[in-house]
Amino acid sequence: MDLEDPIYSIEQIAAKTGKQPAFVAARLKLIDLVPAVVEAFYRDEIGVGHALLLAKLPADQQEQALSACFREDWGASSDRKAKRILLPVRSLQFWIEQNVLLFLKDAPFDKRDAHLVAVAGSCIDCPKRTGHNKLLFSDLGKQDACTDPSCYQVKVGAHVAKQIAAKPQLVQISTAYGKQQEGSKVLPRNQYTAIRDEKPKTNEEAKRPEFKVCKFTTEAIIAEGSDVGTVHKVCANPTCPVHHPKQETNRDDAKRKAEQEKQRKEQAIANTTGIRVLKAIGDAVPVRLMKRDLFFVLMQTFPLLNEWQLQTLSRQHGIRKDRETDMLDKLFTAFLRRADEGTLSRLLVEISVILASGRSNGTNALREAAAAYKVDTDAIGLKVKQEFAAKEKAKKEAKPAASGTVKSRKAA
Repeated sequence: MDLEDPIYSIEQIAAKTGKQPAFVAARLKLIDLVPAVVEAFYRDEIGVGHALLLAKLPADQQEQALSACFREDWGASSDRKAKRILLPVRSLQFWIEQNVLLFLKDAPFDKRDAHLVAVAGSCIDCPKRTGHNKLLFSDLGKQDACTDPSCYQVKVGAHVAKQIAAKPQLVQISTAYGKQQEGSKVLPRNQYTAIRDEKPKTNEEAKRPEFKVCKFTTEAIIAEGSDVGTVHKVCANPTCPVHHPKQETNRDDAKRKAEQEKQRKEQAIANTTGIRVLKAIGDAVPVRLMKRDLFFVLMQTFPLLNEWQLQTLSRQHGIRKDRETDMLDKLFTAFLRRADEGTLSRLLVEISVILASGRSNGTNALREAAAAYKVDTDAIGLKVKQEFAAKEKAKKEAKPAASGTVKSRKAA
């Protein structure tokens, strides 16, 4: 096939061997495996399925992907050494899709531009594009992806620089929160309001700042974080009355504080009720999947939780830090390794509900989960309200007693 006048084509070999062309293309690609992967294959550390997936990747991506074929199990060894366990082929496929393949339909730059990065050329003519070898990547269907993240990121960086050069007035923003670095033009997420393109679906949404346009609204390009290179509308003016309204002074300070306290209590009751409902849902989760499958899914999903969500879930399962130096995510990972199938099943549902609750329709997600597992949310909500009312009553009764003690001391 490497001759100037090839004797065979993939289709001819497929016809002679009685195999599909995609099968032949994948096997031929095995000759492009890097030595480390070849050695792992001959030592029976990985299977044929793993080798076929690794062979599709560029040489500089294969060794990193090889390490993703395994996980370290610290609980299965008594000599303080982690045991390396081979993960299923589908686990490697998932890792490649998340860490290597970059779907070109989402690229912010012009894929046909051969001059954006002269050395790389056009994506259309690139042999590292999955669409360049549809037989090899037949499992992706019509989706076209880049298999070289380094080249992709260089093009994204060049695209951002080109856009800023063409429009110096573009505001540079980051999707991450924090402080603006000294000398940097990139604004962190907490210093601007992103204006949403879609129309509000409800009257309540229409009142929210992100659905409003002001006289300070301008275009901004994401220079750091996720979705780098995409352009959005933002308001970055801290004096904007629409997106950064000043707090109106209220003469009736007591009334304002009472309203805030009322809202705080209602939020606390709602949070506590949600946690109780989540616990009841978790209690109703049956054992279904195998432990290794549950563990794998949980290891992929629990890092998506924010710090408060992870703390809430950890407390619910008795996971607490003994020292200030303890890392909660590591304690949670250790807990997952020790947990049985029932606990892992429960955690999987709980994390799914928590993540869904973080979206705009979060209340619906909790309600649907409660209905699926036959959890009485009304009863839980009523009990929480009664508990909060009892605590409030106890506080009020304790205040007169405390003030009476102080007066008696002064008299004495």
